Amino acid sequence: MKFYRAFLALAVGAMLAVAPARAVELSIVSGDTGNGIKVLREMLDRYQKQSGNKVDIVVIPPSGTDQFGQFRLWLAAGNSDIDVYQTDVIWAPQLASQLVDLTAATRDVVAEHFASIIQSQTVNGKLVALPIFTDAPALYYRKDLLDKYGAKVPTTWRELADTAKLVMDKERTAGNKDLWGFVFQGNAYEGLTCDALEWVRSNGGGQIIEPNGTVSINNRQAAAALDMVKGWIGTIAPPGVLAYQEEESRGVWQTGNAVFMRNWPYAYALGNSETSPIKGKFDVAPLPAGTGEDARPTATLGGWNLAVSKYSKHQDAAIDLVKFIASPEMQKYRTLRTSNLPTIKALYDDPDIAREQPIVPRWKQIFLNAAPRPSAVAKIKYNEASSQFWTAVHNTMSGDGSAADNLADLEARLTRLKGKGW
Repeated sequence: MKFYRAFLALAVGAMLAVAPARAVELSIVSGDTGNGIKVLREMLDRYQKQSGNKVDIVVIPPSGTDQFGQFRLWLAAGNSDIDVYQTDVIWAPQLASQLVDLTAATRDVVAEHFASIIQSQTVNGKLVALPIFTDAPALYYRKDLLDKYGAKVPTTWRELADTAKLVMDKERTAGNKDLWGFVFQGNAYEGLTCDALEWVRSNGGGQIIEPNGTVSINNRQAAAALDMVKGWIGTIAPPGVLAYQEEESRGVWQTGNAVFMRNWPYAYALGNSETSPIKGKFDVAPLPAGTGEDARPTATLGGWNLAVSKYSKHQDAAIDLVKFIASPEMQKYRTLRTSNLPTIKALYDDPDIAREQPIVPRWKQIFLNAAPRPSAVAKIKYNEASSQFWTAVHNTMSGDGSAADNLADLEARLTRLKGKGW
């Protein structure tokens, strides 16, 4: 009898040792643009077959500003319904305390990513999010229309305005009444901070808040850049651009109703899709420079990551999911389907990507030299600082105060926000 009980105990123990882990249900929240949600679902379907776990997507509006506000509410409430958050590159310092430290769990994979991107998601020595794609914007231009009128790809904002007006006027005279010269992200949200940082910095106007914490935005070059943009509204850019985010801009562009567009790389694959009216008719170039003494082409650094909520009831499974989506195989899949820029270094030499999405290898140096928003210096105050900045810019574009007055007021507001330090 003793032998039987001992044998039974060993048998049961062996069965438990080889029994598969019980499947769990996970949720991931994303507000991706374009066909990003569709592609995410395709990747999750693969993960479900591989892991046995079930994953639901909680879809929210694509505005980064709205997403950040909602994420903070959920995390502040200790919401355990969301396991994985898709986070903007600028949010790590602000959300770090409520995210799982991924350092140990990702030690085997972080070397595959660009070190600078991993560092951007590291707060106080803890990796709080794993990157899934990076971003740096492009100037999209209608190659067919520029060729038609013998125009060159602009390298300065002044050239862009002149070329946009030239092509727009000639096309409208020929009957294309819906064509505009330039569309971009002019709504009052985080996207406008990205656009406006490019206008200001490319015109020698600084970085809003410098790396040493100095509030630098109130200067002549910055004001000149915003006055320039104000002059675009209703001339080369539609009045409605003041309400455009990424998808509204792409909508005008992809229907063939704009000569130029500022947008992120995701719009490249969509513009060349089989049903796109502009398939094969456009190309991309670096954003133009301004005309100030320190003028230089500037692209704002973007990018998205996956973070695990510390309130998740299935943290190990959530980490496994994050590593799956961020893996070289899934990043390649995403890039081929969406033209998002991968964060895996080796993929920039992948021949399939170079053939299917030629913007990707061309954009490696542009994103490596892209300008970060001042989130690292402003830390937990960044969201409010950015809100103050985009409000001043939007007011100027809307005709509510001059650029000089709005920037002087912005400087005072940011100085008060800074207080004794960031």
